Amino acid sequence: MKRKRVLVKFSGEALAGAEGFGIDTKILKFIAQEIKELHDNDIEVGIVVGGGNIIRGVSASEDGLIARTSGDYMGMLGTVINAVALQEALEYFGLYARVQTAIKMEQIAETFIVRRARRHLEKGRIVIFAAGTGNPFFTTDTAATLRAVEINADMIIKATKVDGVYDKDPNKFDDAKKYDTLTYEQALDDNVKVMDDTSIALAKDNSLPIVVCNMFEKGNLLKIIEGDTSNCSIVKKL
Repeated sequence: MKRKRVLVKFSGEALAGAEGFGIDTKILKFIAQEIKELHDNDIEVGIVVGGGNIIRGVSASEDGLIARTSGDYMGMLGTVINAVALQEALEYFGLYARVQTAIKMEQIAETFIVRRARRHLEKGRIVIFAAGTGNPFFTTDTAATLRAVEINADMIIKATKVDGVYDKDPNKFDDAKKYDTLTYEQALDDNVKVMDDTSIALAKDNSLPIVVCNMFEKGNLLKIIEGDTSNCSIVKKL
């Protein structure tokens, strides 16, 4: 049976927990255990984590004092902080993990090289891709889709705080409708928030399925990869 390879995208905000900023080590521990379960089931895992719990480029530059370009680079550095923390958590549980950054910082992590990343995955190492795409004006959602395509992942899993994609915020509206399956075209609709348009368009061009699920449901990632999609939403070509 062919080994599966997935890219999991975590938001930076999710790492912050109830505090809303910084890193909650209880959540870090939970994520590491979920990734370990995938590894123990012979699944190759790449990870992209956002940096919103540290700083967001858009927010840093909103009053004009900090240029958007600089703000985005600050955000990229935030993702590196999260990636190093996640690497430590994974290694605490006995996994081999590598951080690859889109911006050179040799004392902290490897520079992203796609062939090296694929080789790490083949050897059973977890690869955490940090610093986004290395370019301002691109989100970590786009970075996640780009890396997923580059490593030939079978799917990208966007692990969020809700159990899928809704036509409106389910925390605010009781009549919010959940989508079990969407086309890429539906996901690009302004009323449906899955990922940013650039990342969805890239996934569409490469027929890469996007699965949106609740990251806080124990065992959910493995269930999805094994084919149980009852507690998530899938964006794919129909």
